[in-house]
Amino acid sequence: MVSIATAEQALKSYYLGTLNEILDFKVNPFLAMIEKSTRNIVGKDVRMTVKNGVNGGIGAGTETGNLPVSGGNNYSVLTTSLKNLYGTIEITDKAIRASQNNEGAFVDLLNAEMEGVVRSSVFNFGRMLFGDGTGMLAIVQGVNSSIITVDSVANLQVGMIVDFRTSNGEEIAGANARTITQIDYDGKTICVSGTAITSTTCPAGTLIFMQGSYGLELTGLKAIFDMKRTELYGLNRAEHSWLNPVVKERETVDDIFIQQCMDEVEMRCGSKVDVILCSPGVRRALMARPCELKAYLNTLSAEVGYTELSVNGIPVIADRFCPEGTMYLLNSKDFALHQLCDWQWLEDEDGRVLKQIAGKAAYTATLVKYADLVCSRPCGQVMIQGITES
Repeated sequence: MVSIATAEQALKSYYLGTLNEILDFKVNPFLAMIEKSTRNIVGKDVRMTVKNGVNGGIGAGTETGNLPVSGGNNYSVLTTSLKNLYGTIEITDKAIRASQNNEGAFVDLLNAEMEGVVRSSVFNFGRMLFGDGTGMLAIVQGVNSSIITVDSVANLQVGMIVDFRTSNGEEIAGANARTITQIDYDGKTICVSGTAITSTTCPAGTLIFMQGSYGLELTGLKAIFDMKRTELYGLNRAEHSWLNPVVKERETVDDIFIQQCMDEVEMRCGSKVDVILCSPGVRRALMARPCELKAYLNTLSAEVGYTELSVNGIPVIADRFCPEGTMYLLNSKDFALHQLCDWQWLEDEDGRVLKQIAGKAAYTATLVKYADLVCSRPCGQVMIQGITES
């Protein structure tokens, strides 16, 4: 007979393993390639000691002359806080009781709930990879009769709960926890629940964030490549030039230019690019110029079964969350997802994961992961922006 106990057992023993497999290897081929590590966790932080530059104790000399002065390695400590990532499911008491004598119906119920949380987690985890850690989703361009025009809808989906903040990140009274009810992808407009959003309360330049996530998301690629950020992983970029990646502006790219960029980072720090990420529009632009990309017609099988295009033998992976007109040339071995643990169910003192929601005839379970993305050698990564899309 189906019960809360059997539901909890299913969540722990069956669904958790499947969920970890999906979120670790199916969100994005790049995330599948990078290391997932429990090392370098100190309390609530990631503290990673990395070498930069070379050992200075090398030199040539005469047969009877002095030996080279010892130089030693150059070390720096990268520090970032573990980010708290959550996902919740909800099952009503009525649904559980209705399927008490029908295990098949109960399995369908759990499957539906898990598919929902997996779909949402895959979307948001993939979005965070390209974000800057702030949780920003879009920028308001204008409001007309409660219809909100934004700069991009790539990070938005119907059902998402969002907060509106000023351009300085300050809260706007009465504009929090709004559910997106409609999206016009062609017109780049959205509608949200609750009292009407107006151009007075949310003028052009207002920022839209994932609910309650302001400044609390993973340190994604945008944070690494944002040269306006004076600090990265607790270090001043002006004092540590190796924290600065290579940023290029280019309207069109070909295999020669891409190879030049890869040669540049290899010359600078010995980095070898092994994956290229780009927006779908940039991929279409590559497809429109096969004669200029000698390796374009070859396809490579990237990690976990993804089949993608290649340029100069490097897989090219298009991602919906990659900024328009942008291409990243990355060394996946320089990245790691440092985590306190893999995805786990939040348990109470008795080990229960399904808990009754106060004042409701329903139960909820929460998935949790404490992690952050760290690049140990930013100077070995390249971003090409301004590419004309097709």
